[in-house]
Amino acid sequence: MIMFFGEYQHTMDPKGRVILPSKFREELGDSFIITKGLDECLFVYSKSEWERIEQKLRELPLNRKDARAFMRFFFAGASQCEVDKQGRVLIPQNLREYASLKKDLMIIGVSTRVEIWSLEKWQKYINDTGALFEEIAENLDDLEI
Repeated sequence: MIMFFGEYQHTMDPKGRVILPSKFREELGDSFIITKGLDECLFVYSKSEWERIEQKLRELPLNRKDARAFMRFFFAGASQCEVDKQGRVLIPQNLREYASLKKDLMIIGVSTRVEIWSLEKWQKYINDTGALFEEIAENLDDLEI
């Protein structure tokens, strides 16, 4: 099973290209899916993980408004991306705009996915949630971590 972890600061060039960490590229392969994520970041999935998620989302009942809304958001924003010969990936303009990506990025591994954040938003997120980490952990005590 693929496992992503760690955080890496990278820069995006003016054309919207970024070099993903080599550890992540090895696991993702030459072609993968980038889509709108939660908390105004981008989610990056290997093709096999994307297929697993897609299968689960197919099972959501279409008569539920929240299920339809989530599927539209998640799938409409998705784009298949490929790594070029220099190891870069072009992040589509609509996804760059959604996540407010400029030059400085933070790319993090989160178990079965990679997340791409604007450095500014990542730092704010860490500052806002870091202070609550122990409280969050207490609420997840049933996981026995």
